[in-house]
Amino acid sequence: MARDYYEILGTSRDADQEEIKRAYRRLARKYHPDVNKEPGAEDTFKEINRANEVLSEPELRARYDRFGEAGVSSGGGAAPGYGDMGDMGGFAADIFDAFFNGGFGGGAAGQQQAARRRNGPARGEDLRLDLKLDFHEAIFGGEKEIRIPHLESCTTCKGTGAKPGSQPQTCGTCGGAGQVRRNTRTPFGNFTQVSVCPTCNGDGQVIEDKCEACNGAGRKQETKKLKISIPKGVDNGTKLRIGKEGDAGLRGGPPGDLYVYLHVEEDAKFRREGINILSQVKVSYLQAILGSHIQIDTVDGPTELNIPAGIQPNTVLKLEQKGVPRLGNEVSRGDHLLTIQIDIPAKVSQEERDLLEKLAKIRGDRVGKGGIGSIFGNVFK
Repeated sequence: MARDYYEILGTSRDADQEEIKRAYRRLARKYHPDVNKEPGAEDTFKEINRANEVLSEPELRARYDRFGEAGVSSGGGAAPGYGDMGDMGGFAADIFDAFFNGGFGGGAAGQQQAARRRNGPARGEDLRLDLKLDFHEAIFGGEKEIRIPHLESCTTCKGTGAKPGSQPQTCGTCGGAGQVRRNTRTPFGNFTQVSVCPTCNGDGQVIEDKCEACNGAGRKQETKKLKISIPKGVDNGTKLRIGKEGDAGLRGGPPGDLYVYLHVEEDAKFRREGINILSQVKVSYLQAILGSHIQIDTVDGPTELNIPAGIQPNTVLKLEQKGVPRLGNEVSRGDHLLTIQIDIPAKVSQEERDLLEKLAKIRGDRVGKGGIGSIFGNVFK
């Protein structure tokens, strides 16, 4: 399964276009083949380009967010390649900014920012659900009801983890920083050791009176019923993103997302190949010789199929627009491809044999005692 494009660029799913652009430029400079000669750098660069191509286009990004790779694999966007690297002059400036503006951590300002991040709202975790669909559900979509166990914000304490009427307090050990620093003097100079605060475990806050409903966690495990819409044309491995249906966030943070991975069961009559449906149709040797109209099964129900006279074994007939709706464009459908199999009987009645022998004499075919197959040698070869 392809890597997540947001993961490749190192951004969150809520990142705006400017953040996507900055992340792409930073990584592209790092892994461009003209700059990075390490093995695998070129492949990484191509991944970065592909991720940027999809996430920088609002329409493609929306389809990727909903359907994953399957939603963008067959339309729009060029193949991964070498992107625009005209702004290489800014590379050195980025490095200087990182050193002199606190980009590499350290310093009082950096610690205060880190403390605010730890003590502020935090997004909830994403969840994964594997869902089985039968063959027809994958083709025509519909609604499915699912049950998901997830963490919901505690309604008693409103997610604070503190007993109603009280509030979490700033940790007295670290002053809300979530970490403690210890200076050590050595013959080589002064060294600072930074470690997680043992009192608040890095949270920067302590809860003296815990909420009894959630035991101070601010969230509770609940099982939720949810109706989700399955788009037409999904396939095995398609990933659906259900926004804000993951675990609740901490300290009032937004919830995560729910990712539903679809697993499509096989069908006894039909086989799928992309957006086309494949099946086999048996006709009698007389129907093959004389032609006929027969009723067959399709995913849309029974329909009539014309068998041309003199059709040969393994001929493929096509029913247009009777296949799978194209994911994201359900007006367009694939075709139903039918492979013709001709049923030659192992035994025939005496009356049938007499008629076939007369036909053999008319045709001038030599017929032995072994059977009637040689009569139709040209038809069934």
